[in-house]
Amino acid sequence: MARFYGKLGYVEFTEKDGVTREVATERSYYGDVTRNTRKWETGQSLNDDLNVNNTISIVADAYAYDHFFALRYIEWMGSLWKVTNVEVQRPRLILTIGGVYNGPTPGIAEEA
Repeated sequence: MARFYGKLGYVEFTEKDGVTREVATERSYYGDVTRNTRKWETGQSLNDDLNVNNTISIVADAYAYDHFFALRYIEWMGSLWKVTNVEVQRPRLILTIGGVYNGPTPGIAEEA
């Protein structure tokens, strides 16, 4: 079983002056990679899409338990990946990751 250390991205909605924005927050966690697979999917686009169907088990803190609903992405192997499923198994969160994540991150969210 491979070890994991990386950032998880939480994206929540905030309202200021009647405008709703997505605000991203990143936190670092330790864990284990319990499943490591990849799959090319032929879609409607010109190029095939790379999807991973990996499962990563992280040691969660109070913030992770309170905000697991807002968990959007994980930094793994130098890229950002979508978190497609979160399972709470105290003291861990079991994360299933899918395709490449292209949404807001702390740097992008602040520019908007």
